[in-house]
Amino acid sequence: MAGHNKWSKVKRLKAVTDKKKSALYAKYIKEITVAAKEGGPDPDGNSRLKKAIADAKAQSVPRDNIERALKRAAGESDDGAALEELVYEGYGPGGVAILMECITDKRARTQPELKKILERAGGSMAEVGAVSWGFDRKGSILVSRAVGNEERMMELCLELGAEDFSASEEGYEITTAPNDFLGIVEGLGRSDVPIEFSEIGYIPKNRMKLSGDLEDAINRLVESLEEHDDVQRVTTNAEAS
Repeated sequence: MAGHNKWSKVKRLKAVTDKKKSALYAKYIKEITVAAKEGGPDPDGNSRLKKAIADAKAQSVPRDNIERALKRAAGESDDGAALEELVYEGYGPGGVAILMECITDKRARTQPELKKILERAGGSMAEVGAVSWGFDRKGSILVSRAVGNEERMMELCLELGAEDFSASEEGYEITTAPNDFLGIVEGLGRSDVPIEFSEIGYIPKNRMKLSGDLEDAINRLVESLEEHDDVQRVTTNAEAS
C-alpha cells in the first residue's frame, strides 16, 4: 500500500473534520517539539523543524500552538512530560508487516494500547527488528498529475537528485535519500511545482499484494492505528489491488 496508502492519506487530511482537527494539531505540535529539541529552535539551521513548521501551517495549526511547542523544546515552558520517539513493529491480518512511528510521553501507555489495536484486528506486536529489516528509510513526495507532462516532471526530479520517480492514476511519487529530501522539496518549489504531500518515512523493500476482505481489514487497521494520539505515521508492506 506504499504509494496508494500515501495518496489515501492526502485525501484523509483534506477531508479532516473539525472534531478531529485538535488531534491532528497535537501530532504536528509533537513533531515540532521533538524536531526543535533534536536540532535546535532555528528553522533555518534545522531542516526537520523547518519541514514540521511548514506542514503545521499548511494544516492551519494556530501560530500560538507552534510557538508554545518551540518554547517547550527550548526549556522555556514546563508544559508536560518529556517526549521520546519510538518505532513499534507488528503484523496485521495475513502477516502484513507494519511499522508504527510514535512520539509519546509515556511508552508504558503507548505499547499496550497499540498491542490491543493490533490484536483486536487479528494482528500482533513483533520483536524489534522482526519487521523493520524489510523497510528502507526514504523521503517521499507526491505531486498531482495536473502539473503537466510526465517526462518533463521526471527529468526535473532526477536533475534535483531524486532516487526514483513513478507515475500512477493519482499523480507522481518521487523517492529521495533522507539527506536530499528537503533540497528536492525546495527545488520543486522554485520550479512552481505544487506538492500534495511530502514526508521522510519508511518504504517497503518488497510488497505484499492484497485484495478483497484482507485489503479492507488492513485499511481499517491502519486507520485505527493512525487515530491513536501517539502515532505519527503507519507504514505497511501491503500493496492494494
